[in-house]
Amino acid sequence: MSSTPSSDRKGVADAAMGHKPDGEREPVLSVRRLRVEFPTRHATLVALDDVSFDIAPGEVLGVVGESGAGKSMTGNAVIQLLEPPGHIAGGEIRLMGRRIDDLAEEDFVPLRGRHIGMIFQDPLTSLNPLFSIGDQLVETLRAHLPMSEKQARGRALELLTEVGIPAPETRLDSYPHQFSGGMRQRVVIALALAAEPELIIADEPTTALDVSVQAQILALLKRVCAERGAAVMLVTHDMGVIAETADRVAVMYAGRLIEIGPVKEVIGHPRHPYTEGLMASIPGLAERRERLYQIEGAMPRLAAIPPGCAFNPRCPHAAERCRTERPELLPAGGSRAACWLHDPDNPLPRRASAGDSQEVAR
Repeated sequence: MSSTPSSDRKGVADAAMGHKPDGEREPVLSVRRLRVEFPTRHATLVALDDVSFDIAPGEVLGVVGESGAGKSMTGNAVIQLLEPPGHIAGGEIRLMGRRIDDLAEEDFVPLRGRHIGMIFQDPLTSLNPLFSIGDQLVETLRAHLPMSEKQARGRALELLTEVGIPAPETRLDSYPHQFSGGMRQRVVIALALAAEPELIIADEPTTALDVSVQAQILALLKRVCAERGAAVMLVTHDMGVIAETADRVAVMYAGRLIEIGPVKEVIGHPRHPYTEGLMASIPGLAERRERLYQIEGAMPRLAAIPPGCAFNPRCPHAAERCRTERPELLPAGGSRAACWLHDPDNPLPRRASAGDSQEVAR
């Protein structure tokens, strides 16, 4: 493990996540050194370790990585929907400057919906099949805002119009099964926006949708973010979605944040070998390949995360230092990457790899 003093480590984390100077707007969401554990009979499994980032008003932060990287776990920790015995074991989460990770459940409930909106990947399971769309919107509005039944129904019509539901007057009394998958997802977005939350967590919101509907939903999220000044945490495994929608991107691996920066910088000039591999695996339009590039190996299980850099068993550049010392997020071009390749004092030598050649070809 790294021997960096804790005070220095905190300073590195704050700088890496873009702490705003005095006089600038405070982040909507600020996560610092978040750690999530799952105690078992045999050991304590660490699902998230030392995760830090900010999301500014009006910003879309894409969170990307393979299955098991910790993307959805991070969103669930923010909104306190961790499955027991999982719990936050360290760090801080602040919403508009207010610490929320240490709130009791009864104190946190009012934040859900009113200040934090959640969009899940399966819209059918996010809606109650026994109630009409209008009833669910009206109930949500009246639970969080001082509205009469008539006012809430009028606002529900406005929300359906805003998210692009055609003829909302006739669809307000329809049930979820009477909508297509894309229309149901629009309704779920309307529910998430109903109380005008400052933060929206979108967990794989387009996974079950076809490509054309996916593009419409992503454009809607980005427009709403810009118009309302809401911060959006967009969780996905799709780098194409990130490229089209996000302002910045955070790449996760084995429960750790390994690269973060502006989306054009991270996608155009990935600095961590894992991010390089992700980008190299995406086929380009101007080339023809016999086979797509694939990162060798697999994401480690929580019970078998290696010491040092968790990616070291799969990394073509790994050295002995990578197997014993865990790197902090270090400046790397216009972004930051947790890789000893970018150590300003003693950088690792870069070796040629298949991912490098694919990146050049792209």
